[in-house]
This record gives sequence, structure tokens and C-alpha cells, in this order.
Amino acid sequence: MNKTQWNNPDGEVSFAADSVKLKGNLEVPEEARGVVLFAHGSGSSRFSPRNRYVAGVLQQSRLATLLVDLLTPLEETIDQRTMHLRFDIGLLAPRLIDATKWLRQHPATRNLKIGYFGASTGSAVALLAAAECPDAVSAVVSRGGRPDLAGSALSRVKAPTLLIVGEKDIPVIELNRQALAQLRTQKQLEIIPEATHLFEEPGTLKQVAQLASKWFNRYLFAVDEQNLHLSAR
Repeated sequence: MNKTQWNNPDGEVSFAADSVKLKGNLEVPEEARGVVLFAHGSGSSRFSPRNRYVAGVLQQSRLATLLVDLLTPLEETIDQRTMHLRFDIGLLAPRLIDATKWLRQHPATRNLKIGYFGASTGSAVALLAAAECPDAVSAVVSRGGRPDLAGSALSRVKAPTLLIVGEKDIPVIELNRQALAQLRTQKQLEIIPEATHLFEEPGTLKQVAQLASKWFNRYLFAVDEQNLHLSAR
């Protein structure tokens, strides 16, 4: 599609998922060639400045983005007290799958290949969802993630997966290495020098965004690039 059919000025959307109503922010640049669905981490939201920064970089490379809250406002309130729902991967993954189905039906994104960007516990949610709907998800990127929480689903993931961890996030590096060993698809682990878990050090989040952009460009644009090669013959 050459022109976006999406003209909601504030980008806010809502849709049914797993018997609840979820809210998100959809941004579709003109001539978008892929869409990335964000699964934020524990205690965060679609307004996370880190994910919004990454989303902005992806939009500059002609990728649409959907940042979605997988918990309702009431559930968020409960989770702030119990810190339990944010780790309920079995609850959150089906909702991410429903968000994926919504993207495949939305007029501005239905023709676009889909990638997942997961942060912290959202990485496990993204990987479990990718394992459950392999035909719908073309790439996964994890930032400071807990992919180990996806458990046995890791071996069923078909989407090429990039794991990004900070050099100073020692325990999470080891968990990512263990998860990497279980993945049976195209995979890569990138360790960002001097970065801690939240990538708050100068320039480190920019490196995350650049790596994610390259990964998604590689795997979400693959069909277009192949067609370009064929047409050039």
C-alpha cells in the first residue's frame, strides 16, 4: 500500500481481547512496509518513554508501531499492589495474539508483516505468542528481557529472534544465554557495552533502537526485497 488508510490524529485505538477491552497507540507512517507490536515489561505501560523512543526510531524507517497495554486499568491497579499479573505470561500472551489478529484486520496494517518488540517480562509474552501463531509473526526483538519465562515454548518459536541485553545486567545476560540455547530459529544475542537493565546510560537506548530497526528491516521487508531483485532482472 502506498498511502496509509489510518488518519486518527491521536493514534489511540481500542479492541476486544480475551473478554476485556484493551487500549493502544497505533502509528502508521506513509508507505509503511511492516508493523511492530510492543509488549511492555513489568510495571510499565504503553506510555513508557523507552518503548516510545524505540517506536519513533522504527517509524522513521517506515515501520508502523502499536504500543498496547495488555492489562486493563483495574488490573493495573491490582498489579501495583500484588505485582502478580505482570508475570502471568499465560494471561498476557493470548491478549497479544488477539492484538495481532486485530492488526491483521485493520485496514492500515492488514497487508503488513508483523514483528514483536518485547521488554522485560514482555519478551516472554512476545515469544510465547510467536510460538502459538508462527504464521502471523515474522520477527521478534527482546530488550532487557526475560525470555526464559517463555519456558518450553522457546523451542517452538519460528520467527527470527534478536535478544538485546546490557553488559552490566549480569543475571539477565545468563538467562538470555540459556534462552538462546533453546531457540531453534535464526537467533542472535547482542550485549550493549556499559548498559544496565533499563539502558539509561547515554547512547545505549539508541543502540537498542538501531539494532531493532535493522532486525525488523531484515525480516519484515524480506518479501519486498526479493520482489525487487526479481523485477530488476
